[in-house]
Amino acid sequence: MKSLKEFLEMEDGGQFELPQLPYEYNDLEPVIDEATMIEHHTKHHQGYVNKLNGELEGTPYIGKPIQEILKNIESFSQGVRNNGGGHYNHTLFWNLLTPNKNEPTGKLKIKLITEFGGIDDFINQFKEAGLKRFGSGWVWLVVNEEGELEITTTVNQDNPLMFGHYPIIGCDVWEHAYYLKHKSNRGGWLESFFQVLDWEQANTNYVQALHENKQ
Repeated sequence: MKSLKEFLEMEDGGQFELPQLPYEYNDLEPVIDEATMIEHHTKHHQGYVNKLNGELEGTPYIGKPIQEILKNIESFSQGVRNNGGGHYNHTLFWNLLTPNKNEPTGKLKIKLITEFGGIDDFINQFKEAGLKRFGSGWVWLVVNEEGELEITTTVNQDNPLMFGHYPIIGCDVWEHAYYLKHKSNRGGWLESFFQVLDWEQANTNYVQALHENKQ
């Protein structure tokens, strides 16, 4: 499995690019419909990439890794915050989805059981946090400053890196992520998310986060 850092390094000539999905638009059906995937990837994510490149054009930050930008987000404009977060968040999100259902694994599985009492307990707490996120935003499992797992939420396209956290699992709770299928039923969408979550990728993200947190 690739680390998120490797996915985000798929950029050329200093310009951020829309990442190719590791599956076809209809591969996640019936859990996530093809129409939503096309709209979400080619319109919303592409829009964040285009606007981010525009915001950075002519600045010394062209070619800088998105992680570096987000970790120092207070030095940038609101446009970079919104669109840089949108690019990173969605890249993580696409690569946490899979048509090949798998189960919690590795160090992440052990840590989830230790900290939350069990996988189902974690999932229920994650869904509850997502339901409580007012308006548009994201719900996350992160490694916090103490190296422990924590469930958090962010508004709009804010990202855990902006707050010193390392994202492991992130679910988009903007309505564009689920409205065509679920209408206003965010709870139904959060339930569906775990049906296509790639636990193997989540474990890879966790191992990478532990490494990054020690640096």
